Amino acid sequence: MKSSGILWRVVGTAALASTLLLAGGFAFAMRDMLVVTPSVQQTARQAPAEARSGGEYLQADEILVTALGDSLTKGVGDNSGRGYVKPVLEQLEAATGKPVQQINNLAVSGLTAAELDKMLAEDRGLDNPIRQANLILLTIGGNDLFRPVLEARDEGGGGDIPLDEIEAQIPAAAASLKSIVERIRAVNPKATLVYAGLYNPFYDIADLREGSAAVQKWNDEAYRILAEDEHAVLVPVMDLFQQRSAAYMASDHFHPNQDGYARIAQRIVQALT
Repeated sequence: MKSSGILWRVVGTAALASTLLLAGGFAFAMRDMLVVTPSVQQTARQAPAEARSGGEYLQADEILVTALGDSLTKGVGDNSGRGYVKPVLEQLEAATGKPVQQINNLAVSGLTAAELDKMLAEDRGLDNPIRQANLILLTIGGNDLFRPVLEARDEGGGGDIPLDEIEAQIPAAAASLKSIVERIRAVNPKATLVYAGLYNPFYDIADLREGSAAVQKWNDEAYRILAEDEHAVLVPVMDLFQQRSAAYMASDHFHPNQDGYARIAQRIVQALT
């Protein structure tokens, strides 16, 4: 009887340990499902269901890309001249197995949202490359927000970032972005529109780091606008440049370098495939 009692205690202890292990494993598994890292959470929040399930570009035999916007889409800062557009084309072709063709890159360096809106309204020559595309890449807004900083820098200023001046640009620039999306949709209702969010190019300068608050406000406003479009997706890149700003910025301390553009391209392709 004594040995039997010992045996039952051993069995009971083992059963309890197994139960606790199972419960712990279940809790850990639930944590993995429910707790999302900030970067993944942000990416998921930005990508509408249509973009995740596969837009028109994935249904077509060939992916046709038109790019437009400012100097980021132009690739300024990358000495190789590739920017983010060319890596997107190459990586998208590799990821999908489909031929990818660039119809046109319509980007203009220094362009503001209001200026791009005016171009789309007045230049009918832009309609055809937009109409042909099933994937449209867009960057805009950086010149709207950071022009006060650049002007202060050019004049030899290096003090605090004029945060109030930057935030004051957001409403008008957001209205222009909304109009830009509407003009694109008037020409091409179904192409997937990819907008790369803004980053703070001065994040590694302590006095200018607080500009990130204004950038986040802009990205939130841009997301609100794009979320109304079932074929649009905002791809966040702000976190990339906060974590490794010095490694990804060009010598002008405003545009990405080749590595920075490569990371933007990688983030865009991840959102599309």
